[in-house]
Amino acid sequence: MIWQIAILVLYVISLTVILLFSLGQAFLIYFYLKSKKATPEKISIAGDLPIITIQLPLFNELYVTERLLNAVCSLDYPKDKLEIQVLDDSTDDSLLLTKKLVAEKLLQGFDIKQITRSKNIGFKAGALQNGLNQAKGELIAIFDADFLPESDFLTKLIPYFNNPKIGMVQSRWGHINEDYSLLTQVQGFGLDGHFTVEQTGRNSAHLFMNFNGTAGIWRKKCIVEAGGWQHDTLTEDLDLSYRAQLKGWEFKYVEEITTPAELPVALNAFKSQQHRWTKGAIETSKKMLSQVWKANVGLKRKIFASLHLLNSYAFLFIFLTSVLSIPVLLIKNNTEIPLIYFQFLTVYVIGFLVIVVFYLIASLSKHKNYGTFIKLFPMFLSVSLALSFHNTIAVLEGVFNFKSDFIRTPKFNVTTLKDNFKSNIYVQHKLPASFYMEVFLCFYFLTGIIGAFYYHDFGLLPFHLMLFTGFCVLNFYSVKGILTK
Repeated sequence: MIWQIAILVLYVISLTVILLFSLGQAFLIYFYLKSKKATPEKISIAGDLPIITIQLPLFNELYVTERLLNAVCSLDYPKDKLEIQVLDDSTDDSLLLTKKLVAEKLLQGFDIKQITRSKNIGFKAGALQNGLNQAKGELIAIFDADFLPESDFLTKLIPYFNNPKIGMVQSRWGHINEDYSLLTQVQGFGLDGHFTVEQTGRNSAHLFMNFNGTAGIWRKKCIVEAGGWQHDTLTEDLDLSYRAQLKGWEFKYVEEITTPAELPVALNAFKSQQHRWTKGAIETSKKMLSQVWKANVGLKRKIFASLHLLNSYAFLFIFLTSVLSIPVLLIKNNTEIPLIYFQFLTVYVIGFLVIVVFYLIASLSKHKNYGTFIKLFPMFLSVSLALSFHNTIAVLEGVFNFKSDFIRTPKFNVTTLKDNFKSNIYVQHKLPASFYMEVFLCFYFLTGIIGAFYYHDFGLLPFHLMLFTGFCVLNFYSVKGILTK
């Protein structure tokens, strides 16, 4: 009986934590909807055009470097006001390709330089800081290798720096290959939630928000005053964002300006990206949370900053809730614990409803119809639940200070349904270590589906169906990765 009570208590604690994070999202929904009633800003460049340094951090980007350089050199901005730093720490043949491309752009009159380091110390953060120390510009624009800025990117975002308090302006991410597969559709759907409701909600309510690592512009003075790029976490962008805002700098998120980018088309690439974001957020929370609460920034900003920085812990509790749900089903139908206890658990459906509304609003803001939401939300939720296992590992690594390298997300230059990545040298044609555990979890949650019919208790059936489906999808794409060789 004691172990049964322990399981139920732990289950309720996990559900409560998830509910708290969901309620935080509910407030962001409110802030987002409120922001839509505001009159849009009308701004233009004031005075002379500033000198801008564009930083392009590269590491073994054989397939997308040329595309990136062509896009950056097509920006509508005077060449004499533009400096391009190709921060190239590559260790493969892409280094020579980039050298050739940079030489061609030099002949076309661009102020462009390939900057390489003898040692890749600090990974992306180290490369950005090394470039910053040499940068001419008062503004610093950053693009990862898989991004393709529109020609008017600079002219549309620069006017926000008319306000001397603005330290960073972030654009929304677009997706150039969203329709490539179910996996990319799910990724795009999830990112749209962040880049609509979440970022706009935080920014409009004057809460702490984050630079997303790319497709944004920094004021150089802001980076320097905040202590520069530091590499003691895997999310140097989130870390610097908080340090800068604690120094009093303001950020601006511009949802209307979209910068297209390529979504990972291979499951291993997607997982490595999720792992880095999740673990890095845990590391940043350990570094910055105490500083937030010591700062004179108001209780509201402290609470929402805490929810923001601690958000990755939700994966741990989602996975814990998932695993415990089957023992809870067994306990409910094989013990004399009063039924009213289990009926009380329905209050936690509130958290699920918040998530539904959150992504419904995000989807409608982009697609203007309910069809896309109805089609993608169940699959997005299923895959997200399944990914909680993978992300829980990242959470635990962050909590227990397990050090790991900055694992880049391989780029593929896959933009249409006709493209494939069979010959891509960066693709891992082997099953990840987590595959076998994911197969086990697939069958584990299948027992929950069977149990629902055995006990004629269907309260958790939708939950177990989504978990089973999500792990089936992950298993499918893991095996598909082997077959692409």
